[in-house]
Amino acid sequence: MAEASIYDVAILGGGPAGYTAAIRAGQNGLKVALIEREEKLGGTCLHWGCIPTKALLFNAEVYEHVQHAKVYGIEGVGELSLNWGAILDRKNAIVAKHVKGLDFLMRKNKVTVVRGTGRLTGPAQGGVHQFEVTAPDGNVQIVKAKNLILATGSDARMLPALEIGDHILTNMEILGIAQIPKSMVVIGSGAVGVEFGSIFRSFGSEITIVEYLPRLVPAEDEEVSKELARNFRKRGIELHLSARVETVERTETGAKVTFTASDGKQVFKEAEKVLVAVGRAPRTDGIGIETLGLQLEKGFIKTNEWMETGVPGVYAIGDIVAGLPQLAHVGAMSGIVVASKLAGKYARPVRRNRIPGCTYTEPQIGSVGLTEAQAREKGLEIKVGKFPFSANSKASIINAHEGFVKVVTDAKYGEVLGVHIIGASATELIAEAVVAMELEATLEELMFTIHAHPTLAEAMLDGFGAVEGLAINV
Repeated sequence: MAEASIYDVAILGGGPAGYTAAIRAGQNGLKVALIEREEKLGGTCLHWGCIPTKALLFNAEVYEHVQHAKVYGIEGVGELSLNWGAILDRKNAIVAKHVKGLDFLMRKNKVTVVRGTGRLTGPAQGGVHQFEVTAPDGNVQIVKAKNLILATGSDARMLPALEIGDHILTNMEILGIAQIPKSMVVIGSGAVGVEFGSIFRSFGSEITIVEYLPRLVPAEDEEVSKELARNFRKRGIELHLSARVETVERTETGAKVTFTASDGKQVFKEAEKVLVAVGRAPRTDGIGIETLGLQLEKGFIKTNEWMETGVPGVYAIGDIVAGLPQLAHVGAMSGIVVASKLAGKYARPVRRNRIPGCTYTEPQIGSVGLTEAQAREKGLEIKVGKFPFSANSKASIINAHEGFVKVVTDAKYGEVLGVHIIGASATELIAEAVVAMELEATLEELMFTIHAHPTLAEAMLDGFGAVEGLAINV
């Protein structure tokens, strides 16, 4: 059993939370070890989530544009066909490029990467914590550090009694299917479900989405959910809301989903593929949590605002943290916070009401802060403004009239409480709202902030103006 020297911080997990923490710790001059069980760094986000899915979404967007080439005065395109193999090759090349980038960043920032499965072994001895790391070849080494960061990520949840197979898939398996399915049932309408539904509808698949709750993307503002449902139906996506899945059975050609619809009737739906997208479970089993007595909440680790667990010197970041949205950018910022604090640099806790949510469907969704319903439930006096992209000149130029910008503000002082966007580039536009809210900009200030013309960002200016009934372009 090999034994390493003592690090300032050892991080378990090489996904966005873990590798970002490692990079920032290295930049801050700390001696860092990053433990990763997989052959390649990047975690679910790089290999099975954010990056590959958005690559496919871009392919889908290009395909949609080319199908309407004549609208843009482009002729002679001819009959279109999809080369699924080439699409996957492009996706894989993007992933490979960024894996190499991470390897370079580890070397640049003098981060020691330890390959293997790490496990906590018990309380600190003399102020020094440790992981026991088992390499793929079975060799075991001890990694000692003054501080530990747990960043093991999450796995896709499965419905009870279901097994993953050729026809019943999660977000991982669907990225490697041999061909585009003619039909697919998606169970769940969170970001994963609606994104894959959107992708494969663009590629020509018949898509059915079955959602237990009464609306799509249930975490979003209700008007955003309604607008997405309207757009999905317009695109030919079949929606079943307030529906309870009873069984999923294999058939000769795929699978059959049986569910109870909102009217109480039993519905049977057959498809080539079934995608289960019902959330993600924290990856906290088997890492020795019990040896430290860390507090758990439904499998998630409890932390304080600085991401520190109940054990001094032991931190948790990313998808495994109780009450923290399972988003790559949240995990990454949590890692920056911890790495900065450990180095004695300026840091401040993640503000959970300032976290942008992004869904990369067609149309896109970007949101931050309170929804209108949440603000009213809190008893706040609010003003709400909404501006449609149909009245935005740049939206006309790019032929993307769907959606709107919705702004929720405090009625008395003009504090921006929430911004909700559905439409073209919504996932980019939401950054302006996050910055404005972080800097506590008021509605009055934002109404007099110049936005370039013609841009989609002008819709933000009109959205702020709409709160006072003063949008220019409607």
